Amino acid sequence: MLFDKTRRRISNILIVEDEPLVAFDNEHLLQSLGYTVVGTIDTASAARAAIKAGGIDLILSDIRLRDSNGRDVAIAAQKAGVPVLFVTASCPIDAPSLALGCLAKPYSQNDLRRAIEAVDQHLSGTKPKRVPTGLTIYSQPPSLAP
Repeated sequence: MLFDKTRRRISNILIVEDEPLVAFDNEHLLQSLGYTVVGTIDTASAARAAIKAGGIDLILSDIRLRDSNGRDVAIAAQKAGVPVLFVTASCPIDAPSLALGCLAKPYSQNDLRRAIEAVDQHLSGTKPKRVPTGLTIYSQPPSLAP
């Protein structure tokens, strides 16, 4: 088909964010773009439970969380083969070994949309066409094999 869109690799997203307004805005935006938000949670322990339950294609995780940090979320996700995009004010120095990329806060809704599209392209093995300001995609994603 002439206007057929490329199939998304990412459709089910887990949001791990302890700022309620940011979490709500992200959830609303992603749903309006056709993604399924499998959960919007604010602790690493709840994230680990969601990861264990499965059905997640991408995790958007802040670094600073109420009970721990996003690094713990990324480690659990890595073990389960689930990619993580950190969405945070400053990425940890070891982020390239934990996540596919990092989107710097503050970001616009358009930046978040474009960041997820870029990560989707990266996961599909193609170079992202447009990368929003504030997004870093690491050239070698961490192992996603369980």
